[in-house]
Amino acid sequence: MATTKRNKTKYPGVFFREEKRIGASGSEKVYYVVFKKNGKVIEEKVGRQFVDDMTPAKASRIRSELIEGKRKTRKIAKEEALAASLRKNIHGIWEEYAKGRPKSKNTDIDLCRYKLHLENIFGHKFPEEITTNDVRVFKDNLLQSGKSPQTVLNTLAFLLGILLFGEKNGFCTLTYRSPLVFEMPKVDNIKTENLTETQLKALMEALDAETDQVMASCFRLALVTGMRKGALLALEWTDLDFEQGIITLQGRSAKKGKTAYIPMSEAAKIILEKLPHTSRYVFPNAKGEKRSDFRSMPNRIKQKAQLPTNFRPFHGLRHTYASHLASSGKVDLYTLQKLLTHSSPQMTQRYAHLADEAMKRAARVADDILTSNMEKKDDE
Repeated sequence: MATTKRNKTKYPGVFFREEKRIGASGSEKVYYVVFKKNGKVIEEKVGRQFVDDMTPAKASRIRSELIEGKRKTRKIAKEEALAASLRKNIHGIWEEYAKGRPKSKNTDIDLCRYKLHLENIFGHKFPEEITTNDVRVFKDNLLQSGKSPQTVLNTLAFLLGILLFGEKNGFCTLTYRSPLVFEMPKVDNIKTENLTETQLKALMEALDAETDQVMASCFRLALVTGMRKGALLALEWTDLDFEQGIITLQGRSAKKGKTAYIPMSEAAKIILEKLPHTSRYVFPNAKGEKRSDFRSMPNRIKQKAQLPTNFRPFHGLRHTYASHLASSGKVDLYTLQKLLTHSSPQMTQRYAHLADEAMKRAARVADDILTSNMEKKDDE
């Protein structure tokens, strides 16, 4: 009858148990080894007396190989076999990454980025085959081809994201991660767009002439609140408190995922009160659902108003709003940060020079007073 009792051998760390023989009557010895590695005690079954032709001496040699790392434990071998069955190259990981994601503007951008930049270079490679030099050459080639540092940065970050997704989901093991270095290009993407008074007048005239006055009001609201496009398109009537004069920017559509509140100015209130209530959304699509995006009208308005070709309609209106407030001398940078719902003052700092100029203009008032008094004394 089989027993689980441990039986010692003359070899250190080698023992056996008597178990029922496989394929015949009687019992046989099943050999085990026990050893400590990396501070952990490991017990490993190494073979059966008859089926595997195992002996205490052979078991002792296996134990030495396991300790020296020349042989893998059954558990590790099993885990590696499973990992190998799941192992995918970059293209395979990308397909898993893209699978099941809801279609949106971001998924279209990811697909375009993968097809344009990554598929031919990395698609056939397995993650462990990618070296730091591969990434460096790839980055340099993109920059030399005329791609902007921001485009290169986004592409490298996207590749890294695919690798991390692969590791998280068991499609690869990034044991090589430390020697694989992504040297990201430096990006100076601080761009402050502002419209002159003439350009603003042309824009307002183009908006007044627009056939779709609901979306024209979306532009007007952007100009008087500085709201981001995503926040505007996600805006619901329940987010508007006309009595208290507050607009709620829900966290689910906010850039940083946090709900924020901004004041509803009189200009914003007038714009909103004129809009029809046809949906839960303030600026819905034709079906009354949340509008995901729209491009033709902004481009049409920009052309009609003859605005600069590099002017980004919603980004530009947000910057114009901020620039006017900063240069007025009536709004400090902390208040401006809260109005723009910036998470840190660093983002608002780009308008500091306008605030400084407003302070200089205020200081010149004292100059005028002093100069006027000095001129009077000279006349006396």
